[in-house]
Amino acid sequence: MTPKPPPSGRPLLAPRLAAFGTTVFAEMSALAARTGAINLGQGFPDTDGPEEVREAAVRAIREGRGNQYPPGPGIPELREAVAAHQHRFHGITLDPGTEVLVTAGATEAIAATLLALVEPGDEVIAFEPYYDSYAAGIALAGGHRVPLTLRAPGFRPDLDRLAALITPRTRLLLLNSPHNPTGMVLTREEATEIARLAVAHDLLVVTDEVYEHLVYEGEHLPLATFPGMRERTVSISSSGKTFSLTGWKVGWVTGSAALVSAVRTVKQYLTFVSAGPFQYAVAEALRLPDAYFDDFREDLRRKRDLLCDGLAEAGFAVHRPQGTYFVTTDITPLGLGDDGTKFCLALPERCGVVAVPNAVFYDDPDAGRPLVRFAFCKREDVLREAVDRLKRLAQ
Repeated sequence: MTPKPPPSGRPLLAPRLAAFGTTVFAEMSALAARTGAINLGQGFPDTDGPEEVREAAVRAIREGRGNQYPPGPGIPELREAVAAHQHRFHGITLDPGTEVLVTAGATEAIAATLLALVEPGDEVIAFEPYYDSYAAGIALAGGHRVPLTLRAPGFRPDLDRLAALITPRTRLLLLNSPHNPTGMVLTREEATEIARLAVAHDLLVVTDEVYEHLVYEGEHLPLATFPGMRERTVSISSSGKTFSLTGWKVGWVTGSAALVSAVRTVKQYLTFVSAGPFQYAVAEALRLPDAYFDDFREDLRRKRDLLCDGLAEAGFAVHRPQGTYFVTTDITPLGLGDDGTKFCLALPERCGVVAVPNAVFYDDPDAGRPLVRFAFCKREDVLREAVDRLKRLAQ
């Protein structure tokens, strides 16, 4: 039955959100389920996180910790653990009482931050291709997104172009390093210049650092550590990618007390609170020894190399990522055209593998037309099977 239009004839969905429908990740995961294909599209691991962390969640539930509403900013144990993590790995000193906010994953953190800091008409400069929630979050806030396009082969930011994009209406920079989907990791020189521009133009900066522990070449350099950036930077991260517990949706915002207070004002009217028992478990996870983080990174490095080498053998042009757990490829050398979206829609039937077309991450889909993203956060046997199936394309 076709739903009737509203009596006024006015569209139900606000016009600023008309371009947003079901996310590509949900669509491609549904395609994988329907066809039985190997899902290298959506970025979730196919193994669970550390057993001791999962047991910590069970223990919290059994002991009645977090089964009711936790404190709005997050339980003290987790806020303290986040602050300790930031100091341990990045040398950042935070007051866990005023400078840390727990959120329902990084996605809520991004949305709450944009809603708190962006007024209708403000311009937000972001690396393109975007993680899809960026465009939606900017639209929700009534802002205008301005792309700084990262181009193959290196996907390096053009900092002269960035300077030229800044106008009196520019409110903030929304940056992601390590960058999803390209795997680019900012260099010290790039981060220094971005910080200089932010200070010179009195801009706020929002940094999505969820892949901070997955850097294979270079190093993760939080912009909050650069001169003049501590009081203007909102840093966002989460437990999902670092501990392979994406379903728990435990993220956090860190920054100055003033910035975190602004974000908290909005966040309390979104989810209010979430993931009570999981917060206790993530607090324990953040205190795992260095060996965990080193082994996790090296495991993903091996999987990156396995998939990248296999994709190259299958005929793709491969842009080996410096970080994250995604690899971007160009399908043009395969001789199957240059439409990545059509390619991805046909790939499950052709090879039994699902990937994501990068075109969905661009304002101008043609800019990413031949590019396709694969996730390598899967078991090695799954990746080897996927590679064997994809090699049919070279036959």
